[in-house]
Amino acid sequence: MTSSDNKRLERDAVNLCGADAVKFIGRAPQAKRCGRNEMRLWSINPSYLDSKGLVALWREALLAKNVLEGKTVGYKNHPQLVRFKSTSNPVGAIASYLRAIAEEAESRGYNFDKSKIPNKRINSKIIVTSGQVDYEFNHLLNKLKFRDPGLHESMRGSKRIRVHPLFTKVRGNVENWEVI
Repeated sequence: MTSSDNKRLERDAVNLCGADAVKFIGRAPQAKRCGRNEMRLWSINPSYLDSKGLVALWREALLAKNVLEGKTVGYKNHPQLVRFKSTSNPVGAIASYLRAIAEEAESRGYNFDKSKIPNKRINSKIIVTSGQVDYEFNHLLNKLKFRDPGLHESMRGSKRIRVHPLFTKVRGNVENWEVI
């Protein structure tokens, strides 16, 4: 394995699992196994995400939709789903969440398959705390430090963080369901 192969593997492991995802055994990096709580349904506005983050969010939100529709047994007790399950219409909530992701993708020229979004909606907003928004934004910045240093630098000084259109922000600490 060449030095450039090692660097590529290290970069890819960091991209998938965060800055601490790589451990070295001898000279060859190995990706640590990511925890099962790695699913992230961001509360922050999808416009902050880089292309890898936006595609991952779409994929993870589709998985969440399948869970909420009862089409899969995995992830059904995942902490990221608590706020969707707590609404009067969980499938409508995730459908509204997916629509905003698809709109962001379309604004970038991507073509996400909107036919995968259920024809349901939720008319209310889901509350998210300011502490949760700050935690997620810092989490994203840590990912971008390695994955897209230019984007990281441009976002680093952001003061007023916009939330996903499904959410409304209130004062508070990191949400109880967040796995830190």
